[in-house]
Amino acid sequence: QNYLDNFWPGLKAAHELFDSILQARRERESESQENHGKEYPEHLPVEILEAGIKSGRYIQGILSVNKHRAQLEAFVRLQGFGSKETG
Repeated sequence: QNYLDNFWPGLKAAHELFDSILQARRERESESQENHGKEYPEHLPVEILEAGIKSGRYIQGILSVNKHRAQLEAFVRLQGFGSKETG
């Protein structure tokens, strides 16, 4: 903020961009505090997920996403299985 104020006081677009970034950061911090430090809110309570895994209703696995082709390439490795299940 100081840099923009001191060296680029007339550059309106840069000030608007800075304000937008600052607002987004504050909203994200506020949401993080509401979620007790978790980046994403939980879909189901942990107790329900654990019961679903034990009963066989849900399957526990590890999601791996290709960082170079994230929208096109991912797989789930089921715990206890050596093979890959795609989805």
